[in-house]
Amino acid sequence: MGELKYELSQNAYIKLVLHARKHKTAAVNGVLLGRVSPQNDAVVEIADSVPLFHSHLGLLPNLEISLIMIEEHYSAQGLGIVGYFHANERFDDLELDSIAKNIGNHICRYFPQCAVLLITKSSKPYPRGKTGVLLCSFT
Repeated sequence: MGELKYELSQNAYIKLVLHARKHKTAAVNGVLLGRVSPQNDAVVEIADSVPLFHSHLGLLPNLEISLIMIEEHYSAQGLGIVGYFHANERFDDLELDSIAKNIGNHICRYFPQCAVLLITKSSKPYPRGKTGVLLCSFT
Protein backbone atom coordinates (compact mmCIF):
# COMPACT_ATOMS: atom_id res chain seq x y z
CA MET A 1 0.00 0.00 0.00
CA GLY A 2 1.28 3.50 -0.84
CA GLU A 3 1.41 6.52 1.38
CA LEU A 4 -1.75 7.16 3.38
CA LYS A 5 -3.43 10.50 3.92
CA TYR A 6 -5.43 11.29 7.04
CA GLU A 7 -8.22 13.85 7.06
CA LEU A 8 -8.97 15.00 10.61
CA SER A 9 -12.34 16.69 11.05
CA GLN A 10 -12.65 19.88 13.06
CA ASN A 11 -14.88 18.15 15.61
CA ALA A 12 -12.34 15.38 16.22
CA TYR A 13 -9.48 17.87 16.49
CA ILE A 14 -11.28 20.14 18.97
CA LYS A 15 -12.18 17.23 21.26
CA LEU A 16 -8.69 15.79 21.46
CA VAL A 17 -6.98 19.15 21.95
CA LEU A 18 -9.47 20.27 24.63
CA HIS A 19 -9.03 16.96 26.47
CA ALA A 20 -5.26 17.49 26.55
CA ARG A 21 -5.54 21.16 27.53
CA LYS A 22 -8.05 20.50 30.31
CA HIS A 23 -5.72 18.00 31.98
CA LYS A 24 -2.43 19.86 31.56
CA THR A 25 -0.51 17.93 34.21
CA ALA A 26 -1.77 14.45 33.39
CA ALA A 27 -1.24 12.07 30.53
CA VAL A 28 -4.45 11.71 28.49
CA ASN A 29 -5.61 9.43 25.72
CA GLY A 30 -8.52 8.60 23.48
CA VAL A 31 -9.53 6.97 20.23
CA LEU A 32 -10.08 8.30 16.74
CA LEU A 33 -13.20 7.27 14.85
CA GLY A 34 -13.67 7.21 11.11
CA ARG A 35 -13.48 5.12 7.96
CA VAL A 36 -11.51 4.62 4.81
CA SER A 37 -12.73 7.11 2.20
CA PRO A 38 -15.18 5.51 -0.27
CA GLN A 39 -13.59 7.55 -3.10
CA ASN A 40 -9.94 6.80 -2.29
CA ASP A 41 -8.55 3.82 -0.38
CA ALA A 42 -5.41 5.82 0.46
CA VAL A 43 -7.40 8.33 2.56
CA VAL A 44 -8.59 7.69 6.11
CA GLU A 45 -11.34 10.08 7.16
CA ILE A 46 -11.22 10.76 10.92
CA ALA A 47 -14.69 12.04 11.71
CA ASP A 48 -14.69 12.09 15.52
CA SER A 49 -12.62 11.40 18.60
CA VAL A 50 -13.58 10.04 21.99
CA PRO A 51 -11.47 11.11 24.98
CA LEU A 52 -10.87 8.20 27.32
CA PHE A 53 -8.70 8.66 30.37
CA HIS A 54 -6.61 11.26 32.14
CA SER A 55 -5.21 9.00 34.82
CA HIS A 56 -4.36 5.31 35.04
CA LEU A 57 -4.07 4.98 31.26
CA GLY A 58 -2.80 1.42 31.48
CA LEU A 59 -5.75 -0.21 33.26
CA LEU A 60 -6.64 -2.95 30.82
CA PRO A 61 -10.22 -3.77 31.99
CA ASN A 62 -11.32 -0.13 31.71
CA LEU A 63 -9.72 0.20 28.28
CA GLU A 64 -11.23 -3.03 26.94
CA ILE A 65 -14.73 -2.12 28.10
CA SER A 66 -14.39 1.39 26.69
CA LEU A 67 -13.25 0.13 23.28
CA ILE A 68 -16.11 -2.37 23.09
CA MET A 69 -18.72 0.25 24.01
CA ILE A 70 -17.30 2.81 21.58
CA GLU A 71 -17.17 0.29 18.75
CA GLU A 72 -20.77 -0.80 19.34
CA HIS A 73 -22.10 2.75 19.58
CA TYR A 74 -20.33 4.22 16.56
CA SER A 75 -20.68 1.21 14.24
CA ALA A 76 -24.35 2.16 13.78
CA GLN A 77 -23.08 5.44 12.28
CA GLY A 78 -20.71 3.63 9.94
CA LEU A 79 -17.63 4.60 11.96
CA GLY A 80 -14.97 2.42 13.51
CA ILE A 81 -11.88 2.92 15.62
CA VAL A 82 -9.19 4.06 13.19
CA GLY A 83 -6.60 5.41 15.58
CA TYR A 84 -5.44 6.53 18.96
CA PHE A 85 -4.34 9.82 20.48
CA HIS A 86 -2.07 10.37 23.44
CA ALA A 87 -0.62 13.33 25.30
CA ASN A 88 2.15 12.91 27.84
CA GLU A 89 2.02 14.61 31.21
CA ARG A 90 5.20 16.62 30.57
CA PHE A 91 4.99 19.33 27.93
CA ASP A 92 8.48 18.61 26.60
CA ASP A 93 8.02 14.83 26.25
CA LEU A 94 7.73 14.04 22.55
CA GLU A 95 7.91 10.25 22.76
CA LEU A 96 5.14 7.68 22.97
CA ASP A 97 5.43 5.69 26.18
CA SER A 98 5.09 1.90 26.26
CA ILE A 99 1.39 2.04 27.16
CA ALA A 100 0.62 4.26 24.17
CA LYS A 101 2.66 2.03 21.87
CA ASN A 102 0.87 -1.10 23.08
CA ILE A 103 -2.58 0.47 22.61
CA GLY A 104 -1.59 1.76 19.17
CA ASN A 105 -0.28 -1.68 18.17
CA HIS A 106 -3.52 -3.29 19.39
CA ILE A 107 -5.65 -0.94 17.29
CA CYS A 108 -3.37 -1.47 14.26
CA ARG A 109 -4.03 -5.22 14.44
CA TYR A 110 -7.71 -4.55 13.72
CA PHE A 111 -7.28 -1.52 11.44
CA PRO A 112 -3.87 -1.67 9.67
CA GLN A 113 -4.10 1.93 8.40
CA CYS A 114 -4.50 3.28 11.94
CA ALA A 115 -3.17 6.67 12.97
CA VAL A 116 -1.47 7.32 16.28
CA LEU A 117 -1.35 10.97 17.26
CA LEU A 118 0.95 12.37 19.91
CA ILE A 119 -0.34 15.69 21.22
CA THR A 120 2.19 18.10 22.64
CA LYS A 121 1.19 20.32 25.54
CA SER A 122 3.71 23.08 25.02
CA SER A 123 2.43 26.56 25.76
CA LYS A 124 4.82 28.03 23.19
CA PRO A 125 3.03 29.24 20.06
CA TYR A 126 3.58 27.14 16.97
CA PRO A 127 4.67 28.70 13.67
CA ARG A 128 1.84 29.43 11.27
CA GLY A 129 0.60 26.25 9.67
CA LYS A 130 1.96 24.02 12.45
CA THR A 131 0.02 22.29 15.22
CA GLY A 132 0.81 20.52 18.44
CA VAL A 133 -0.22 17.19 16.95
CA LEU A 134 2.38 14.73 15.67
CA LEU A 135 1.59 11.64 13.63
CA CYS A 136 3.52 8.63 14.87
CA SER A 137 4.01 5.46 12.92
CA PHE A 138 4.67 1.86 13.90
CA THR A 139 7.08 -0.42 12.14
